[in-house]
Amino acid sequence: MLKREGELCASTIGSALGVTPMAARLQLYALEEEGLVAARSEPQGRGRPLKYWSLTDASAQIFPDAHQALAVEMINSVEELFGAEGLKKFIKRHGDMQRAAYGDKLDSAKTLGERVKRLAKARSDEGYMAEAKRDGRDWLLVENHCPICSAAKACTGLCAGELQVFSDVLGDNVSVEREEHILAGARRCAYRVKPGQ
Repeated sequence: MLKREGELCASTIGSALGVTPMAARLQLYALEEEGLVAARSEPQGRGRPLKYWSLTDASAQIFPDAHQALAVEMINSVEELFGAEGLKKFIKRHGDMQRAAYGDKLDSAKTLGERVKRLAKARSDEGYMAEAKRDGRDWLLVENHCPICSAAKACTGLCAGELQVFSDVLGDNVSVEREEHILAGARRCAYRVKPGQ
């Protein structure tokens, strides 16, 4: 209802669903805790202000999204129109953009650990559910989700390019190895980040 009609009050929602306004409100509060809806209050003269509920940006994740199919179609079109060299240039350009964006976020980090943590945060912001974990002298960058999985399957160069980007932005005298890979059947992608000897 909120997607189709925009912001609504609990009594309107309850009436349409055949439940009391309080029952609708309880559902709305639960959705609010998940970050999927937000309310704004509007004074109504005497009494409590009326709350109007609307969807948040985070709610987009629960609605169908054709971006994966579009990304695959675009990758296939680039290769078809511009050949393998054109696709290589496309992947390089994507890597350059990532390198610049991550470079800005990691630039002021003083330690390797801080750099890995900031990279994990940047990746999480992009939907990778990433985390940084200490493992002896090494660090692990773990990505529990791949929001570009369909595109990566259509163009394995994207994953190879990301591995190089990670190596570049984490600094000189650091090696990055992929130990687990979703495209190879693993539950997650995991990268071992080793400081130089």
